[in-house]
Amino acid sequence: MNRAGNRPHPTSGQAMMEFALLFGGVLLPMLFMVVFISRGLWVWHSVVDFTRYGARYASTHCWEPDGSAGNVVAYMQANVPPMVDMNQFQNGQAILVVQYFSENPDGTTSPFNGSACAGGICVPDTVSVSVTNYIFIGMSTYFSLPPVTIPDFTTSVPMESAGYQDASGVCVP
Repeated sequence: MNRAGNRPHPTSGQAMMEFALLFGGVLLPMLFMVVFISRGLWVWHSVVDFTRYGARYASTHCWEPDGSAGNVVAYMQANVPPMVDMNQFQNGQAILVVQYFSENPDGTTSPFNGSACAGGICVPDTVSVSVTNYIFIGMSTYFSLPPVTIPDFTTSVPMESAGYQDASGVCVP
């Protein structure tokens, strides 16, 4: 009873019940959606920067004549930026592809052939670093959502020193 001796109004818990329904049915799912999308955009940005970082490294370090680019891939796997699914890059689930290209006289590019250098200093004109097969899992396992396949990211940059410090032909890693 209140001071006037009247009985409480029968709708006194209505506001709390409306808030509980609104919070559980609308606000909480929206909060999870915002967090999931924010994490996805953070990972998207991290992967884009990761390919740029790898391309910069590849353009200034030794290229391998067999075309494997093992030094670049090993460096990238050892220096994955902190992100949600960084283990996919370190254990090889997300594939890192490094390709070298030569520029033709007509301005087009073709895959670089290191065996055609005949022992001289031969440097590719362009390097391309790609991340493929990356799947953003995030919180989708908690909510039975399918994982999100991120499209392939590719960054191409012109070669700089390619690891050669002088005209001796010795590539310094």
